[in-house]
Amino acid sequence: MTQEDAFQHRLISSIETALGWNGAERLGGSFSRGRTADLEVLSRLLTPNRLLDLVMRRSLNRPQFRVFQKGVEVHPAVYFTDSVSPRGQSISMVNMDSLGALLADGATVILDQANAFDPTMEVACRALQWWARERVQVNVYLTTNEASGFPLHWDDHEVVILQLAGEKEWEVRGTSRTAPMYRDADPNATPSDDVLWSGVMRPGDVMHIPRGHWHQATRNGSGSGSSLHVTFGITKRTGASWLAWLGDWCRTEEVFRLDLDRAGGPGTEQLVAAARRLVEEQSPADFLASYEQAVAPARQVPFLEIFGPLDAVVCTTHFRPRVRQIGATVEVLASGRRLTFAGKALPSLTLLLSGRPVVLSSAAAVVGAEVSELAEILVKEGLCAPLTAELSSGYTGLVTSAAP
Repeated sequence: MTQEDAFQHRLISSIETALGWNGAERLGGSFSRGRTADLEVLSRLLTPNRLLDLVMRRSLNRPQFRVFQKGVEVHPAVYFTDSVSPRGQSISMVNMDSLGALLADGATVILDQANAFDPTMEVACRALQWWARERVQVNVYLTTNEASGFPLHWDDHEVVILQLAGEKEWEVRGTSRTAPMYRDADPNATPSDDVLWSGVMRPGDVMHIPRGHWHQATRNGSGSGSSLHVTFGITKRTGASWLAWLGDWCRTEEVFRLDLDRAGGPGTEQLVAAARRLVEEQSPADFLASYEQAVAPARQVPFLEIFGPLDAVVCTTHFRPRVRQIGATVEVLASGRRLTFAGKALPSLTLLLSGRPVVLSSAAAVVGAEVSELAEILVKEGLCAPLTAELSSGYTGLVTSAAP
């Protein structure tokens, strides 16, 4: 499957245009910022009222949903209420009146992993994962009036920020430790004095903050108003990730499974030789390829014939499936699955696994009637999902369909 076959998302186009990128190769490089000309995409992704509506309709808990005021986290009891059903079942819900009062006074609302709740954010993160070939989640930050944000800090992953509404003042500094990690040999607690940029993010502004760069954002002194931005956290693989993967592979060899007894166990030379051989046989490139293919299928609505026929589907794998023709057959590798089809299925598979919505009746006119049967197989294997109205809404206006 070529890059042209995969789905193109307006968010990715906006990021690349704003930062002057062509692909994700510069992700994790130097700090960069810019501005997208596609301002329509901002409100399409999320608005303050849509965020509050999302929060109102779901049972959330800390730390996934948090509120800060005057730089201090507000106790959840202030804005969470247990809704008790007539049968005595208790469900934690956000008290919207209390939350509204906090926001009116000036506060910051944070919703972590919004892609788990909102189809638009789900599709956006999936597009970014296909683009970056790394796992992505999105956190949403709504700040009102003169509320402050987090103090100066650094993240252990790459960050791409898009300002959706309002304004917020930022300061970004360099690193004080190269490529710091969540689990590290150094706490990395002293901020850098090297200020790379300070200024105001406005709607349409995009910023890439590499791992380890110190930063902070606030509306202190901004007066009345609000700010809404989304932060896409992209966790790239490291050399430590590769070594951890080798730790799993080593269990296939007996020498690594033997006890490290002080007497009678495998000798140091024997272990070192086996480790050297393992490093040579399982390269970082092998690890990266395995990582993309081994991720389990995404959560999706099951297809049940009792609810009606399968009329539209979309590929929901975390990463782009690998589709290749081998002689008279076509092999599909994705989400821990290895599927083999007849060679004539290639056009249909390319369409179905493009990541773009596919209406099967339209697709049949392009690639043939067998596309419906193949779609059912891919849905059963967890590579595609039925295109429900809710899931379809995540693509509308952001991703074109795979077949007219």
